[in-house]
Amino acid sequence: MPNKTRKTPFRAPADAAPRLRGAPGRDPGNTPRETEESASAPKPRRKPFVAPSDPSKRGRHKEQPGKPERLHKLLAQSGIGSRREMEELISAGRININGEIARIGQSASPGDRIKVNGKLVHLKFSNRLPRVIIYHKPEGEIVSRDDPEHRPNVFTALPRMSGGRWVAVGRLDFNTSGLLLFTTSGDLANRLMHPRYNLVREYAVRILGALSDEARQRLLDGIELGDGPAQFDTLQEAGGEGANHWYRVSLFEGRNREVRRMFEAVGVVVSRLMRVRYGPFILPPNLKRAQVLELGEGEVKKLLSDFGMDDPAPGRPLHKPRERYAG
Repeated sequence: MPNKTRKTPFRAPADAAPRLRGAPGRDPGNTPRETEESASAPKPRRKPFVAPSDPSKRGRHKEQPGKPERLHKLLAQSGIGSRREMEELISAGRININGEIARIGQSASPGDRIKVNGKLVHLKFSNRLPRVIIYHKPEGEIVSRDDPEHRPNVFTALPRMSGGRWVAVGRLDFNTSGLLLFTTSGDLANRLMHPRYNLVREYAVRILGALSDEARQRLLDGIELGDGPAQFDTLQEAGGEGANHWYRVSLFEGRNREVRRMFEAVGVVVSRLMRVRYGPFILPPNLKRAQVLELGEGEVKKLLSDFGMDDPAPGRPLHKPRERYAG
């Protein structure tokens, strides 16, 4: 029987038509409609990434012969893990170069055979741009390759690669849908998740019943959760009627099930949750569930520049420690 409950769709900001991959027959579902209040909210200081008009130019990155680079940096930008994690593996003697145990500070060159825990890995040198994709995660997928329950995972829908792997930028829980970022660079993923950049996360939330003025103020002022205080930076009504009401909320951190737990703390049940923005990235309105959009070469270069990754001094922060980067 079809569901007769009226649901008000949410319309993400207009964007250029991207090249899509995935299941074209899957519908994005019902999402909340923006109200006049949300439409009049302050706009992002910088426009979101937009696909180029010529789809043939997307995802094509020029490569030049690589030069020797520090091993821990190469492993990180190849998506194996963060630089700190790679240094720990090197210290533990779990990484080999051409059959010999690697040393801290050692460099690697194109053609070197690198093994991590006995497994041969494919390295990406800095003159080879990383790949970055936006994925519209549907509900019912887990952001993990290893799940004891063997539930469907997001990685099966991503483009296949002959070498390297996709690194998820943050997570969305099993019952949450929306924007999820992936990159082949562990270093870039680490910066996109690092607290010092304070990237804004924006969600469309559907709740059962109405949110009282008192509960609304508590969510904005801050409430105490089991893992510390939490608060929304913004909370706006976004339509809906009857038992279902939609809200747009934003915050500058991404703790486990934080949005759901905050509403539960004020006695409200979340019936649907979708992330519509992560930092400078906005979920494109025509990107359907289980589809991906890959950034072009120019967009990736700009992203690396914005996060200081084209600077010779690695780890230089893009902003002062407490300044928020909202894109």
